[in-house]
Amino acid sequence: MKEINVRKIEDAIASMCSEIAVVYNRPIRRALEKAKEAETGERASAVMEMLIENAEIAEKENIPICQDTGMAIVFLKIGQEVHLCGGSLNEAVNRGVERGYGENYLRASVVADPLYERKNTKTNTPAVIYTEITEGEEVEIEIMAKGFGSENKSAVKMLTPADGEKGVIDFVVETVKNAGPNACPPFVIGVGIGGTFDYCAVLSKKALLRNVDEHNPDEKFAKLEEVLLNEINALNIGPMGFHGKTTALAVQIEQAPTHIAGMPVAVNVCCHVCRHAKAVIR
Repeated sequence: MKEINVRKIEDAIASMCSEIAVVYNRPIRRALEKAKEAETGERASAVMEMLIENAEIAEKENIPICQDTGMAIVFLKIGQEVHLCGGSLNEAVNRGVERGYGENYLRASVVADPLYERKNTKTNTPAVIYTEITEGEEVEIEIMAKGFGSENKSAVKMLTPADGEKGVIDFVVETVKNAGPNACPPFVIGVGIGGTFDYCAVLSKKALLRNVDEHNPDEKFAKLEEVLLNEINALNIGPMGFHGKTTALAVQIEQAPTHIAGMPVAVNVCCHVCRHAKAVIR
């Protein structure tokens, strides 16, 4: 049995919240550079240049990439041989988010009551927390900061088996088309297929944790990622809506078994920054 104090988890989350707010993920930077070279239009090229410059300034000056520093989503994989000590795990996660946002003067964007009073908690907490028990003696933490300019454009649809691959493609492309320039393209598109109404949405968000240079390990779904990316880029929405070849940098699919009568599909639209990080506590 491995004993892990929840303070280590808190510290890791505080550090990651700080880092992802100001530093672009390296595969994203490489994808932006590659996309810039592919653009031929004057406006699209200029926008890509500005995005790359923004990345450089944010990291150099240690200032947020975007004013919307996002809502924290935390995925925890907890080894079944781990004994967590030192207090509440959920409280430790939220303290980490509060510290990461507060100590770095990041915008707090969470309201406690979603419908009526909508008062800001002023700590960017509570975070959205998902936990999974796995084998082993370690805790894996993956964190994402999700802005709502893109989150608001996400969608779930309960397709039927008869809709097939074409139904999936049509729904994903239509969702991106409806997002248009309002969700800060070029996008990273997370797609969840299977599970249930709720779980396919979780899958679509988990898909965004994969780096943009990694593909689905299943050859069929990897091919579908490629088809979807080509279809989306053919929309000509382009960087920040100024038209061009790069409406999305990547499409990333996660799939799960589902019921014989259904085929749930979720599309989680994410802006080009796609802020996420990973840490392992042993």
